[in-house]
Amino acid sequence: MERAVAGDQLAFAAIYRLHADAVHRLLTRLVGPRPEREDLMQEVFVRLHRALPRYRGDAALATFLHQIAVRVAIDHLRARRRRPEPTAVLDEDLADVAASPAQRFAQRAEIERAMALLDGLGAKQRIAFILREVLELSYPEIARLMGTFTTTARMRVAAATRALARIDTTGRVR
Repeated sequence: MERAVAGDQLAFAAIYRLHADAVHRLLTRLVGPRPEREDLMQEVFVRLHRALPRYRGDAALATFLHQIAVRVAIDHLRARRRRPEPTAVLDEDLADVAASPAQRFAQRAEIERAMALLDGLGAKQRIAFILREVLELSYPEIARLMGTFTTTARMRVAAATRALARIDTTGRVR
């Protein structure tokens, strides 16, 4: 990390290789199976590169990188709400590749329905809900990744849960 901060591009490339898969998985869970995930990946690492001079080492590099990825996901989801787009075809990042074709089809349908429901939430509620319910992070961890207070993280998850509870399986608000 010290070499990357000093401008060593090979060190930065090594950081990318070490963390790219984890960032990709996190973005997939936060924004869903969208074709622009690769662009979002690139944005995360561009922001990391710009932030290197400010990196003090208070948090582990993975945590710092996940904070950046969460911010990129929030920005993306907010922009997407302003210009809605159709849900992308689900790829294998979210489905169980060891399942039978029939099971994968059912998983795809379930995941696509869940993504459509999540699309109805605000960006911060969606991210907080996924971090809690899908990635099973604690509220303090969510707060740290989202740059907020633990109480705020709890409130966002609760608001998302209430909003999702009001939506029936057909996507209509009850």
